[in-house]
Amino acid sequence: MDIKRITSGLLGFPLVLIILIFGNNIVVDIALAAIALLAMNEYFNAVSKVANPVKWIGYLSCLSIAVVNFIPSEYLGMTAILSIPIVLMILFAQVIATEMKTNFKDIAFTFIGIFYIVFFMIFVALIDGMENGKILIWYIIIASWGTDIVAFFAGTLFGKHKFSKISPKKSIEGCVAGTIGGVLLMILYTYIVNTFFGMNYSYLVIAGIGLVLSLVGQIGDFAASSIKRYVDIKDFSNLIPGHGGMLDRIDSLIFLAPFAYMFFCIIG
Repeated sequence: MDIKRITSGLLGFPLVLIILIFGNNIVVDIALAAIALLAMNEYFNAVSKVANPVKWIGYLSCLSIAVVNFIPSEYLGMTAILSIPIVLMILFAQVIATEMKTNFKDIAFTFIGIFYIVFFMIFVALIDGMENGKILIWYIIIASWGTDIVAFFAGTLFGKHKFSKISPKKSIEGCVAGTIGGVLLMILYTYIVNTFFGMNYSYLVIAGIGLVLSLVGQIGDFAASSIKRYVDIKDFSNLIPGHGGMLDRIDSLIFLAPFAYMFFCIIG
């Protein structure tokens, strides 16, 4: 049993709890921007082994998370769509300005990092800014971390069949148990918010959403692992004992956030 992993999780969770429950949108968005900066720095340090990413635009893009909820809702979609060609234009301008000292490979790794970390993280901020966002945001945390915790313990105790060489420690038994556990935890959370907070969420709908989010989150975990295998590192950093870096901790959460936002918009 990884005591460091359990201890750091127990110490870090209350901080997350305080920020999400008591922090307003501005506080939460600033916290998310800070988390994105840490994750982006870890990503750049990792891919710097194989490329020279354009770090300044990556760090600058993280700050956009702090102001996303100030954008009027009617302009949000257009802003998100335009941000993609704008970032690409700036990156190719960097190639031109440096006379290809910054090359296509460099900007490709940079763009993936911005899209993967910043664009996905923005959906976490958008969920927190929704009506009942303080309740909804815990669904993505449960789908991500709940799945991860159950998968870890189930894999440790019962895991016999390896899932993929991308992440050798993960087992089929752990992944299946993680999905089942994540869905059950979301149903339990739904009972709590329906009973004590006056919500009326459908258990069947939440179970379906939980199944999708748990599976997507695990793909996000494997996605991060594939990056680490490519650059031959075990963790993105040692920031969080037993867990690795910030990006190691949020990889599944940010990956499932866009899907969660879509589902939450549908169910109202």
